[in-house]
Amino acid sequence: MATTGRKEALSPGLYFLATPIGAARDITLRALDILASADIIAAEDTRSLRHLMDIHGIALGDRPLLAYHDHNGARMRPRLLQALAEGRSVAYASEAGTPLVADPGFQLGRAAIEAGHAVTSAPGPSAVLAALTVSGLPSDRFLFAGFPPSSGAQRQKWLAELSNIPATLILYESPRRLQRLLDDLGQYFGADRRAAVCRELTKRFEDVSRGSIGDLRDAYRGRAVKGEIVVVVDRAGDRASDPDDVDAALREALECHSMKDATDLVSKAFDLPRRQVYQAALKIGRDG
Repeated sequence: MATTGRKEALSPGLYFLATPIGAARDITLRALDILASADIIAAEDTRSLRHLMDIHGIALGDRPLLAYHDHNGARMRPRLLQALAEGRSVAYASEAGTPLVADPGFQLGRAAIEAGHAVTSAPGPSAVLAALTVSGLPSDRFLFAGFPPSSGAQRQKWLAELSNIPATLILYESPRRLQRLLDDLGQYFGADRRAAVCRELTKRFEDVSRGSIGDLRDAYRGRAVKGEIVVVVDRAGDRASDPDDVDAALREALECHSMKDATDLVSKAFDLPRRQVYQAALKIGRDG
């Protein structure tokens, strides 16, 4: 049954609203109240937000519903900041999830703070926390690392830097690139490290696969994957380096980096003495 937000005056300021990542009823009562009362509503996807408001019986009336996303943010920010300067209340809603987490709202929030306006969060759904909750992996310390870089050199540096962080890692990835990510995690993090692939969280076809990176890599190979993906990886522990993994990572790094930089990346990723890795790099160079 739809829930109608209360129409009441809001103090001037910017209100960040978390919206459901799947089930429409996951929105909070406070978020509905803000949607019912804000002078101006901005959304990453206005069609999705309008549909959500309709489900919950929130009338837009004659209030503006403005699109604010990566492609028009520079153009829309001055308009929203002007509204704040005029003493109006502005609500901003992410497209599925919490604002500022892999979301264009960051620039808007920073600009509002710098201009001296009140900025308020109405917390709620988050794919990061939902995935951490169901992963079965340690939750006392975690790092949200976002989407992996796509380019070779930048991606290798990113993987090497993350590999030894003593915290549970949370990554976003697209379905079509999931297999490549699992392959790379096996190479840089080790096939025995525990992980979980969380797909379509809170939605009808929610699926969570848990196991070692190697098991998950093999399970998803050749499999057609759809939906939103969150990958959770256990924290770094003592790792016995497989010489074949070290050699493969070093050869890949040498394709994009100098011998010095490749040595630094691989020695950090596998927690090996730099001299040992440098000698291996020299051998690869001699062998052509």
